[in-house]
Amino acid sequence: MKNNFNKGLILTSLGSFWWGFIGVIYFESVSFIGHIELFVHRCLWTAVMLFFTTTFLSKWQKFLKEIKDKKKLIALFLSGFLIFVNWSIWIYAVASERIIDASFGYFIMPIISVLLGYIFFREKLNKKRIFSILLVLLSIIILIFNLKSLPWVGLVVAFSWAFYNLVRKKIEIDTDIGLLIESLYIFPFAIVAFYIIANNNFNDFNLNNPGLSLYLLLAGPMTVIPLFLHVRGVELIGLGPTGMIFYITPTLQFILGYFYYGEDFSLVKFLSFIIIWIAVIIYLKDLYEQN
Repeated sequence: MKNNFNKGLILTSLGSFWWGFIGVIYFESVSFIGHIELFVHRCLWTAVMLFFTTTFLSKWQKFLKEIKDKKKLIALFLSGFLIFVNWSIWIYAVASERIIDASFGYFIMPIISVLLGYIFFREKLNKKRIFSILLVLLSIIILIFNLKSLPWVGLVVAFSWAFYNLVRKKIEIDTDIGLLIESLYIFPFAIVAFYIIANNNFNDFNLNNPGLSLYLLLAGPMTVIPLFLHVRGVELIGLGPTGMIFYITPTLQFILGYFYYGEDFSLVKFLSFIIIWIAVIIYLKDLYEQN
């Protein structure tokens, strides 16, 4: 039992570290090709990698069984749209030097999920969690009244990911199979977009530059691997501990954005982040006491 917990702890930490550090550095390093083409490659190679993992794990029978369920297909179409929005905005954030704004979204996302859990699943909210939600709402209001600093990128990242998790929670399906179906919904649009980019000679992915082209193929593993690590960690140690560990991701994104990429960080954003961090500490402390 203890070995499983330690294994889950390590896997989840690796997944969160990957999202917050390795993923940011990778996607920022290729952001010069433009966020549209980069996003297209993320969609394309994620679908291709999931195709190979489904084959390697011999899960095609399970895939065929799942696509016969029309309700699941509709739900996965909705979740596919939400992850489409999340991926595209996050790539835009990295490419346009707004990593700090994106990290803001991942800080508030778990608090939003708590609120959604209460609304849609009637999950219990104690005084500490209600106070955490109110603090996050206060931070958003402060930013709204300072429109020049409003991190709409972070808000879209937070709400799209929170609602994505909400939809996926309602669907009983293996995570990789669900993600494959979502990717297949997005795949045709990515193919069309890539054709338009290539047809107009705007593409950086071509046979004349095999090094860059091979490097762009990594967009698939950069998306799928941390997801598998995180999900396996959830299976081994549960949502509570993994929820705590996930804060490695936005913390590293913030550190990279401010100290490494030199992004602007206003006083209002700093105040809002302090409020969010207080809310996070209260929320995590209560989560720890309940587990």
